[in-house]
Amino acid sequence: MFDYLPLQWLFLFYLYSFFGWCFESAYVSILNKRLVNRGFMRGPFLPLYGSGGIMMLVVSKPFYSNIVLVYIAGCIGATALEYVVGVLMELLFKVRYWDYSNKFLNINGHVCLESTLVWGFFTVLFTHYLQIPVEMFITSIPYNFLSIFTTVLTVYVSCDFMIAFKTALDLRDFLVYMEKAKEEMGRIQKRLDVIIAFKGEDVRESIDKKVDGISSGIGSRVDVLSNALEKSFASLKEKVSREPSPYLSGAKEEIAEMYTKYRILMDRLTPGPIRGFFDWYRNRTIIGNPGMVSEKFKTSLEEIKEKASNIRKNH
Repeated sequence: MFDYLPLQWLFLFYLYSFFGWCFESAYVSILNKRLVNRGFMRGPFLPLYGSGGIMMLVVSKPFYSNIVLVYIAGCIGATALEYVVGVLMELLFKVRYWDYSNKFLNINGHVCLESTLVWGFFTVLFTHYLQIPVEMFITSIPYNFLSIFTTVLTVYVSCDFMIAFKTALDLRDFLVYMEKAKEEMGRIQKRLDVIIAFKGEDVRESIDKKVDGISSGIGSRVDVLSNALEKSFASLKEKVSREPSPYLSGAKEEIAEMYTKYRILMDRLTPGPIRGFFDWYRNRTIIGNPGMVSEKFKTSLEEIKEKASNIRKNH
């Protein structure tokens, strides 16, 4: 039992990855009431399930005759795998692709008691029932055909994974940039406040309500920051043209420089139509992982998810 050639193990990995994708996509699609292409990659494969399937076979093999030990081994092995993968992905990408923070007895949101118990049940079901016909199927496939098919599949999955990996890194870098851009926009707004305040209380009061979102913390969203800055720049432009003063005239160059810097920030932050393959890939990845969260970049990630959802609705 479970004595396979290396190529057969690799084929099993792809097979379990595909079955995992079918299960996850169906489950999430039902919850969201729409079709969801679940997972880190865009192809119909979830490597975590493939790794989990292999792990279940390996850890259960020494205890195969004892179902209780198989169950315990499955609980421990699958939970350890899920935790390690979750931690590594969050460290690398600054984002969690699954989150159990609202579950009973969870560890940092990466694993929880419920998933551990379910993994043990699946290990018993998988190794003692489902794997038997799978083993009969895989051993009946001519080795030459299996070799060619698995090689082609390896090339495809490798390309998909590399693109997914790059997309996840790009998303991480974009989240980091969003935070830095919001900090810079906040500094620009503060400087504009100083310039406006020197013009008099009447001007200051006219925009107080417009920038109140920033001072209260609501301005952590890019759109709120952008709207406040646009109104501040518009107010200054109107005052310079309508009521020129030596102070504002002297500050025109500084204001123009700040506006240029602001527009450069917004050019990189403002989403437009999906342009190119990687833009499409990133949006599909976000849509396919509706439970994606980030503690450090919570607001920024929610904005990106919201915009990706709007792009999906418009196409």
